[in-house]
Amino acid sequence: MKRDYKNRIIKDPPVKPVRQEIRQTNLAGGGLRDKLNAYRDLHAHAFFSSLGRLVASPFTSIMTIAVLAIAISLASGFYILVNNLQQLTGNLETSNQISLFLRDDVSEMHANKLANNVRENVNIKEVKLITREQALADFKSYSGFGAVIDRLEENPLPIVIQVLAKNTLDDKQELASLFKSFQQYPEVDFAQMDMQWLERLQSIVSLARLFASLVNILLAAAVLFIIGNTVRLELHARREEVVIAKLVGATNSFIYRPFLYTGFWIGFISGVSAWFIVTTLMLILRQSVETLSDLYGGGLHLVFLSFPETMGMIFIASLLGIFGSWVVLICQLQKTKLG
Repeated sequence: MKRDYKNRIIKDPPVKPVRQEIRQTNLAGGGLRDKLNAYRDLHAHAFFSSLGRLVASPFTSIMTIAVLAIAISLASGFYILVNNLQQLTGNLETSNQISLFLRDDVSEMHANKLANNVRENVNIKEVKLITREQALADFKSYSGFGAVIDRLEENPLPIVIQVLAKNTLDDKQELASLFKSFQQYPEVDFAQMDMQWLERLQSIVSLARLFASLVNILLAAAVLFIIGNTVRLELHARREEVVIAKLVGATNSFIYRPFLYTGFWIGFISGVSAWFIVTTLMLILRQSVETLSDLYGGGLHLVFLSFPETMGMIFIASLLGIFGSWVVLICQLQKTKLG
């Protein structure tokens, strides 16, 4: 056993960095610059040595990172799906507008004043006035009864004010209150809005958000467990090194440091790889989705991950790697009475 320990020390000696740590401790009464230099050297050694160990076992590292990248890309894919669904519902807001049908005795000038009055409401996003002539022309072109309409002696269609409220998909009660206030206008014969369709649309969006959140939580837990298990195997493979480092005076922070950096590297590289996977898939799908959207007269354009969202994804993946490594280290080192 002593010969094995001796060979292990010669192969990958932990004594030098331990001496650096002891030197840092001895500099407690020294200058701040010396402390910072020693602290920097310790972290630089752990930072690059942990990356070197991943590179030294490429097959295992690539397999682990590939699995994690797929899991993270799935979570990001559901997030992007919800964002694009919200964009689609934003385009469908115009089908949930409030239509105010005015009385026949309301003149066009009075209707313009009423439209301007409605437009001053802070809850209104857009107001459109449709005159009797415009309504008749639209009805003639879309109904297919042009010859019959030409025989009419007078225009039976009323003036219509189309109102699009702000935050239509977020505040249903406010929209209902706004709808009731429009009904009380003396110039309005009746108001129309499809509340049932709006409620269904709200339910679909809410369900998609909830489903994406639950899936992302499950995938984050999977990433946490995979990284934790990878670090646990690394700790088991380096148990003799940990024992030797303890015997020569290493502290717990020195033992933890390289494994925490290993978790960081795994999470960071997996996050970057996941971004490449998601971006590639989005580029492949973009042309087909936009072609389908144009066929249905829509203006849907796929939304990619923005720069802050990309940085957030990589940060969360790195944080999961560090946290998973830390939990495994606490449990395993206390279990083996080395913590």
